[in-house]
Amino acid sequence: MRKGEQTRREIIRKAAPLFNQRGYDGAALSDLMRATGLEKGGIYRHFKNKQQLAAEAFDYAWKLAMDTRFKGTENIPNTVDRLKRLARNFWERRSGLVPGGCPLLNTAIDADDGNPQLRRKARRALNSWLGCLRSIIEEGRRRGEIRGDVDSSELATLIVGTLEGSLMVSRLLRKDDPRDAACHHLEEYLETSVRAKESKDQAVRP
Repeated sequence: MRKGEQTRREIIRKAAPLFNQRGYDGAALSDLMRATGLEKGGIYRHFKNKQQLAAEAFDYAWKLAMDTRFKGTENIPNTVDRLKRLARNFWERRSGLVPGGCPLLNTAIDADDGNPQLRRKARRALNSWLGCLRSIIEEGRRRGEIRGDVDSSELATLIVGTLEGSLMVSRLLRKDDPRDAACHHLEEYLETSVRAKESKDQAVRP
C-alpha cells in the first residue's frame, strides 16, 4: 500500500470516533487535527473538504458495525437461528466498534435536518441492512424454516426497529436493561412466531 493511501486510511480511522461521538458540527477541525496529528493542509491534502472526510468516516464505522453484527451468522445453517444470533451479536458484541455507539443511529439523528449528504449515507446504510435481513428471511421461507405468511420487509423492519430503538432508550437511561430486554424479546418472537412448525418439529427430534 502506498504511503499516501495508508495516511488517508489512518485519518479516516482516527476521525471516525470524533464524528460518531460528537456529530458533524461538533467535530471541530482543531479536534481532527489533534486526533490525527496533522495540520489542516495535511488533512485536506487527502480530502477535498470536511464533508467528504465525515462521509468516509461513516462508511468505515458502519462497516465495522455490520461486520460485528453479522459475525458468525454465516456458519449457522438455519435461518431463524441466524437471525437470533444477529440479535445476540447486537447485545453482546460491543467491543471493537468505533466509540460512540451505533453510527447509523448517530448519523441519522445528527444529519436529519442539516446535512443531506450524510443523511443519504445513513439511508443507504439502513437500506443495505434491511436488504441483508430480507435475503435471510426469504431464504428461510424457501427452505421451510420460516413461516410462509411472514412478510420479509415487515420482519426486517421490526428487527432493525427493535434493536436500534432499544439502543436509543438504553443510551438515554444510561442502563443496559432496555436493550437486553428487547433482544431477549426479539429472540423469543423469532422462535415462537417466525419459525415454521416443521422446523420446530425437526429441532426437537433426538
